[in-house]
Parts: sequence; C-alpha cells; structure tokens
Amino acid sequence: MKKTLIASALTTVMFVPAASAIEIYKDDKNSVEIGGFVDARVYHGQDTTEVVNGASRINFGFDRQMGDGWNAFAKLEWGVNPFGNSKIQYNNDQLSYDNDEFLANRLGYVGVNHDTYGTLTVGKQWGAWYDVVYNTNYGFVWDGDASGTYTFNKGDGSVNGTGRGDKTIQYRNAFGDFSFAVQAQLKQDEFEVFDDGSVGNEPSLPMINAQESIATIEYNNTYGLALTYQATDKFVVTAGFNTGEFSGETVDNEKIEETDLIYGIGLTYGAGWDAEGLYVAANYSKQEFHDTDNIGRLLSDAYGVETLLSYRFNNNIRAFASYNIIDGGDAYQADYNGDTFKRQFTAVGVHYIWDANTVIYIEGRIDSSDFSGSEEAAMKLSDDDGIGFGIRYTL
Repeated sequence: MKKTLIASALTTVMFVPAASAIEIYKDDKNSVEIGGFVDARVYHGQDTTEVVNGASRINFGFDRQMGDGWNAFAKLEWGVNPFGNSKIQYNNDQLSYDNDEFLANRLGYVGVNHDTYGTLTVGKQWGAWYDVVYNTNYGFVWDGDASGTYTFNKGDGSVNGTGRGDKTIQYRNAFGDFSFAVQAQLKQDEFEVFDDGSVGNEPSLPMINAQESIATIEYNNTYGLALTYQATDKFVVTAGFNTGEFSGETVDNEKIEETDLIYGIGLTYGAGWDAEGLYVAANYSKQEFHDTDNIGRLLSDAYGVETLLSYRFNNNIRAFASYNIIDGGDAYQADYNGDTFKRQFTAVGVHYIWDANTVIYIEGRIDSSDFSGSEEAAMKLSDDDGIGFGIRYTL
C-alpha cells in the first residue's frame, strides 16, 4: 500500500501542477493526452484593478509502452497568455509578466520508466528541490514565495534548477516507504555585471556587487537531491538540497567565487490538497547566495519558511490560510549598507470547487514585509496587499 502511495507521489511531483488531462489518442502501444487550465481573474493591488492571466497553461503528454515493464514518455507545456499583456507582478508562477507572446515555454522533457529500475528524464522539468517544498505551493493568486523555488525575484527557478530547471537530467526511484530524486543541471551561462549592480537586459539573473566594477560572471552546473519518507498514509517528511557555483572576475582582476546552496525539510499531513478534510503543510529552508531581493541583489545568507493550512468541507468549499517569510537577516544588512530584506505575507482564500475541474475562488494577501533602507520604494513595487477573484477551468 505504501509503495503504491510513494509511486503515486512521484508521478504527482513530476507532473505538477497539471491537475488532470484528457486522453485524445490511444492504441495498444501509444497514448497522447492534453492538459492544462485557463485561469481568468480580477486582481487589485498597487492601487490598480485589472483583469489578468492566472498562469494559464497547456500541455501535451506522450506515452509509449516498450515491453518488459518499460515505457518511454515526453511532456511539453507552455504558459498561455489569452487575456493580453499584464504588468502586475504578483504571482511567482506567472511566467510572462511583461511578455506579449501568447506562448512561453514552461516544461519540455523526455524520459523512460520501469517499475523496478526507476525513472530517468532529461530536459526542462521540475527540480528535485521542488519535491521538498511543493507541499505549500497551492494558492492560486499567491503561491509559495519563500522556499527558494522561484529564484531571482520570483522567476521560474530555471537558473539554478530548483523550480522548472533548464537542461536537467534527473533520476527517481522508490524503495518501500522511501523515494528519492537526484538531479544534475548541465549548462554553461555567462553574463555581464555593470557598475550600478545591474545585469544588462536580464533582470532575472543575480546581481553581484563587485566593488562597483564591471565583471563577467559564469554560472554553470548545479546538483540536487530530494528524499521523501511516507511515514503514514497521511504524514510525509521530505528533505533535500540544491547547490551550484558561480565565478568570475572584475575589470580590476578581483576574483568572484561563491557557492549557491539551499537545503531544508518539509512536513505534510492530510489526504491531499484536493481531498476532503484537513491539510497541513510546512517547510523550512536555509540558503546561501541562492536567491535575490526584489531589485536583484544576492542574498548571501537567508532562511525561508512557508506554511499552509486548509480544510475542504463536504459542500465543496475549501478555505485556507498560508504564511510566507524569507529573511536576509544580519548578513543582508552588512552586505548592503544597513538595508533590510524581510519579505513576509499572509494569504487567505476560499475556493468553491464546482466540480473537480472548475473552481471559483477569492484570495487576499496581507503584506507585512520590511524593506527599510535606501531601496525601500523600489523594493515595495512587487510586494503589497492585494485581492484577487476568478475562475479556473481545468481540462
């Protein structure tokens, strides 16, 4: 029974956050399915009210039975922006804040699977680190924002492989009550850092304060590990880490070399976010040179906490509350002339689950962040109180 639960959990993490899919073709060897959702919402924040896209997406899944317990598969997913351009930055999972394109790449990988020998995948996919912290990432309007998943000011975690990692190879397997994922992200990136701390036209990349000198930074391979223990049918413990290194040199020949590291633990209780009854989840992470503040300055030492408490009643109403905090602490103040970085907020929401694939919702956020210092005004532009309501139509 527990091994079945573990296998189910592995599949869930690999294909998060698609809730369902429709099979559009099947023969004795091949099958094809289509999934995703369209989410339209009215959002009010930063003294503006707009109709915005709620991270809508479409995906295709392909599966081929190869015999002797083997199957090959592929997954393709794009973020879809069906409502026009939106410049409000409020949701970590919204891939195209300022992108006029209708489609933007979210996932694309191919893999092989065997019941005994495990699963091997290659491509752009959810990182092993996401196994550790995905348990709190279920809010529609404000999802997890402190776990080190969506790095570099709420990007998609592609740079260091903790979110939807680019160019990753991953292996998964389960033994009894335990499952694991190991990952390598094989890439070579290089970018310029200018004397004002900015990084050219790439705001999603980290900014290095190299004594106000122009520098060239290389950010190459990263590695991750996640462990999952299914203690009971309802209680799960996760733990893991992700690491990489970046290095470079300023025009004054000053060497820059740091290790990007995050590690942590997650706890989950309940039959699942979508199941009736109580669901409780939390995770804690510690990081070094892994994420950035709201204007792109690296956090040399920080911790993050995410919590989620929800209850789904038997009348198809789900109520939830979540709390997120990521704190740069004393190290941040020392690095940036006494500035403070403490992003924290509480989100509450009510979802009416009309049926399994149609949800009407309202969510609100109370922001209690502390960005006091020289860049306070700029830092507050992407964190504020807000409210959003809408409908999510899932295929």
